[in-house]
Amino acid sequence: MKITIVAVGGVRDNDLKKRIQQYSRRLSVYCRIQLIEVREEKTREVQGLSEQGRNLEGARILSHIGDGDYVIALANEGHIWSPRMLSNELDRLVMEGRSQITLVMGGEHGLSAEVLERANAQLAICQTAFPHQLLRLVLMERVYRAFQCSLGEPIHRMGKNKNG
Repeated sequence: MKITIVAVGGVRDNDLKKRIQQYSRRLSVYCRIQLIEVREEKTREVQGLSEQGRNLEGARILSHIGDGDYVIALANEGHIWSPRMLSNELDRLVMEGRSQITLVMGGEHGLSAEVLERANAQLAICQTAFPHQLLRLVLMERVYRAFQCSLGEPIHRMGKNKNG
């Protein structure tokens, strides 16, 4: 299985970049993983300008999506998927013979209508709002945990010791 994450904008924080790279290496044991960053539009929140920027970003995102890709859009309106639910979804897709999953993340103004229409499913990471760049790390962690669930591996909580 190949998983591609297409995200608007780059990650500027070096610690965050390192953590994303760590999860990318961990995921490479389970699947081929590719991270694609598309250019973010710098638009002000003026009527029409944020939608125009969202549409330009959407066109860039769509240029990286193949006809046979199963597309999951990260959207606030999406269903909240736990790692177990995401694991079940990935298992279902494998059983259907799907080998290319593309996860898309919009910029600060969200995803264009065209990207949402192209998506096969919409995913919300959780009800808590995350800063856009941190969301990429959270997504990588969720996908990693989903593969662990799928293979019956124990999920270790990071930062917990033996006593708690």
